[in-house]
Amino acid sequence: MEITVKTAQQLRLTAEEFELIIQKLGRTPNFTELCTFSAMWSEHCSYKNSIKWLKTLPRDGGRMLVAAGEENAGLMDMGNGFGVVFKIESHNHPSAIEPFQGAATGVGGIQRDIFTMGARPIASMNSLRFGNLKDKKTQHLLAGVVKGIGHYGNCFGVPTVGGEVYFEDCYHTNPLVNAMSVGIMQANKMVSATAKGTGNPVIYVGSATGKDGIGGASFASADITQDSVQELPAVQVGDPFQEKKLLEACLEVLETGAVVGMQDMGAAGIICSTAEMSAKGEVGMHIDLEKVPTRQQNMKAWELLLSESQERMLMVVEKGREVEVLAVFEKWDLSASTIGHVTDDGLLKFYMNGELEATIPAYELVLGGGAPQYTREYKEPAYFEKINAYNIDDIADTIDVKATAESLVKLPNIASKRWVYTQYDSMVGAANMSTNHPCDASIVLAKGTGKALAISVDCNSKYVYANPYIGGMIAVAESARNIVCSGGEPIGVTNCLNFGNPYDPEVYFQFVHAVTGMGDACKKFSTPVTGGNVSFYNQNPDGPVYPTPTIGMVGILDDPNKSMSLQFKKSGDIIVLIGQQHNDISSSEYLHKIKGVAYSPAPYFNLDEEFNMQQLVRALIADNKIKSAHDCSEGGLMITLLESGFAGGKGFQVDPIVDIRNDAYWFGEAQGRVVVSVDAGALNELQQSCVDAGIAATVLGTVTEENILVNGVEWGNIYDWKLKYDTAIEKMIQ
Repeated sequence: MEITVKTAQQLRLTAEEFELIIQKLGRTPNFTELCTFSAMWSEHCSYKNSIKWLKTLPRDGGRMLVAAGEENAGLMDMGNGFGVVFKIESHNHPSAIEPFQGAATGVGGIQRDIFTMGARPIASMNSLRFGNLKDKKTQHLLAGVVKGIGHYGNCFGVPTVGGEVYFEDCYHTNPLVNAMSVGIMQANKMVSATAKGTGNPVIYVGSATGKDGIGGASFASADITQDSVQELPAVQVGDPFQEKKLLEACLEVLETGAVVGMQDMGAAGIICSTAEMSAKGEVGMHIDLEKVPTRQQNMKAWELLLSESQERMLMVVEKGREVEVLAVFEKWDLSASTIGHVTDDGLLKFYMNGELEATIPAYELVLGGGAPQYTREYKEPAYFEKINAYNIDDIADTIDVKATAESLVKLPNIASKRWVYTQYDSMVGAANMSTNHPCDASIVLAKGTGKALAISVDCNSKYVYANPYIGGMIAVAESARNIVCSGGEPIGVTNCLNFGNPYDPEVYFQFVHAVTGMGDACKKFSTPVTGGNVSFYNQNPDGPVYPTPTIGMVGILDDPNKSMSLQFKKSGDIIVLIGQQHNDISSSEYLHKIKGVAYSPAPYFNLDEEFNMQQLVRALIADNKIKSAHDCSEGGLMITLLESGFAGGKGFQVDPIVDIRNDAYWFGEAQGRVVVSVDAGALNELQQSCVDAGIAATVLGTVTEENILVNGVEWGNIYDWKLKYDTAIEKMIQ
């Protein structure tokens, strides 16, 4: 077969990249070799259009135990000799085509990233985006994705403890499915994804290889179109019970001390794990592909190398200890085959029945090695003109507060996601502390460490669309705010950066400025970025999705008993707003969904004010000065009050002095605000703490037994409102 530029372009390589491959090899590659470059130089594997800006993020310091991006997931110090391992990744394109398996294998893949380092996964979260919920296609995608997440997580035995779900028209064709996993381990027992030791055997472990998932990395690096359904074979098929056995077997075999390095076979399968492990260890590998277990006959070399069949690991073990290692996998009824050995020449040599199929320098395939890195042009999006033309005075402030609140509480972005989360097992492992003690973040007991973890995923993509820089900062700040309101200390971030086509200068503008905003906020909060995922090419026929840099953040609670819940506790407690109110309704759910204004600036945000407010709230919780804490986010102050009431079955009476617009007071989404409740006898002390910190504190009213009164007007029973909140999504999809 003659290999030409056209062949390369059919594999989603550019003409320039084809010439670069010829230059690096000193010859024209054969088809198998070209396929490996196509996969490894795809955006999904090489980050060729994003790495320049990812390097600007704070990537070390604090509790970091491994450098960002050096391993499969981030590892941070928990204290007491333990480390927390965490990462978030996307499975957007597969979920758009086959929502059940796309989402399920996304969950499986992120779990392998955790236990390949030697950690036991203890919690999962997710961030999901769909189109208009009234649309039948959206309902189909939602049902499939949720079922896939629930199926894999429930069977695998790791609780799904929280997350977020948004519905916006721009995600109609291209939903976003971001999966996060968190695990714990003894910090000094981390296993690196590194190959070393000439002659050490390379062992393939887990499920047999099939043709599912072939080309998945390249598929994830292209726009979704009406023809994408023809690429269904690129969607992997998962088996959570097989992965559970793989987890237990891998953790057991690590205890033998015979494992030199280990990496899961995720995107780009065998070629990715062999290339990355070899390049990192500055070694090569001799691989006999006919020794790879298969479930389909007569698979070609390139198919074996690029298959993304699930539940597979690649290990390098000490020579002479193969029998010891293989015995563990035999015990767990898992396939384990020695398929090659480590060499000292830096070359990946793949053989099939003794015939050399490909010879490739490992270094030339990988990020940080020979993979290309690009600097793309960017320009301010044209729609900014509409945002800049926005004037709050053009919006009439003539609202019925109660009727508006009723409308907001039933909006899909605000209403309870009960229909979603009841399909997930949140209790397996018996470590979820948030079930009967709801907090802004999810609190998970880290058994054996004496500590608990606070975990949050956040991004309001509407804010990022309005102002990528400020929106990127807000995503970090809100994630930190949720952890702080739950009593935790934010320690680190993993991110999943979902954007449109990077070759579109307006999309790239969004990316650059969002990353810059994230970086500035992470520096302020001392939460280095441990790693993550970039997902480009999230497009609809009408254009890109909202820029969605999802933040996964982890915090530490040194004393699990110090967690703070969001619900009002006792009738008669005083409700206080910490933080400043602003005459601002920009990018709010109220403005967008009730008033129909699609273009407005990001809501008010000041990084220093936000940080200082969070420091105050942390101190108040540590000193036992407040009884509940819940941040103001989507829906504004009124939704925050209602949610605090829903969680504990308590009402509230509020009689504020409104010195700004009525709609801004109740439904504006200005940042940097938290609603707390306090025992009446401790109010003065709380107020003095706020004065000392220079933070505004406004008494809003009191907690009631179950009735709601606003400015003296009876709004009814908290349970009636909760019923509307809980059932809104269910009614829309019936």
